[in-house]
Amino acid sequence: MKTPDRKGHGKKPDCGETMKVRFWGTRGSVPVPGKDTLVYGGNTCCVEIDLECGKKVIIDTGTGIRVLGDRMIKGEEKVEVHLLLTHGHWDHLQGFPFFDPIFNPATKIFVDGTPKCMKGLRAIFENKVGDIFFPVRFGELRARISYIDKLSHGPLRIENTLIEAIPLHHPQGGLGFRFQEDDKKLVFITDNELTEEAPAGMRPGDYARFCRDADVLIHDCQFTQDEMPKHRGWGHSDYAKTLDLALRAHAKRLILFHHAPARKDPEVTAIVANCQDLATERSADVVVEAAREGSELIL
Repeated sequence: MKTPDRKGHGKKPDCGETMKVRFWGTRGSVPVPGKDTLVYGGNTCCVEIDLECGKKVIIDTGTGIRVLGDRMIKGEEKVEVHLLLTHGHWDHLQGFPFFDPIFNPATKIFVDGTPKCMKGLRAIFENKVGDIFFPVRFGELRARISYIDKLSHGPLRIENTLIEAIPLHHPQGGLGFRFQEDDKKLVFITDNELTEEAPAGMRPGDYARFCRDADVLIHDCQFTQDEMPKHRGWGHSDYAKTLDLALRAHAKRLILFHHAPARKDPEVTAIVANCQDLATERSADVVVEAAREGSELIL
């Protein structure tokens, strides 16, 4: 992955360009800014995808979305995005009130994803404990925010991109997403515990079929194998299980995501190295990396 070129971000990409993925938040559970997270980042989950047709998709509104919104405002972009929410846990929603385009009446946001996604967004602004969390109500946001409710029932098509969903094995549920553009395939699955003990439809074999032949697989890797016994049922995976999924699916590139909040940069680097060693032991031809905040990949 490379650090994105900050020039020209106000321009809308022409049709026929490749799919671009940018990481604005890679951390799980809680933001952890500081000297120990400079390499892989401390903001919580937010990923920007520029589709080949020029349309933009944002996955989740963790704290990383604040910087993305600042870039859009500075670039004087006309903001029209599909916002896909994996689930309603706080670390995947908490940046939404600080995404400045929501205060611009020219902004259009089409929300989809987990069935409770709109309830989660509204709850930040309107709740039953005295409306003490944020000084603005949801109805006072100036952006046009629409709930399209496609992915919990079937595929969502955005011009030449087909987006499909799969249930997450995670407390309170959620959805992972597969993007198909012509012969390119990107899969994004976070907050997902890979285990044969999961319910039908959420077992490793089910995810392997969903991820089959992915050019890029971005998957949750919050824990190490040693940490898993204390964290079973938390809805997250270890790097060995995540690598096994990539190999079963014949994915070309695996990007480890949702780094544990206490995980320092050298520890994330060590996890990548261990994962690469496991791949080598199995004679697997797969590229293994860890998601880095601020980096970009191109399909």
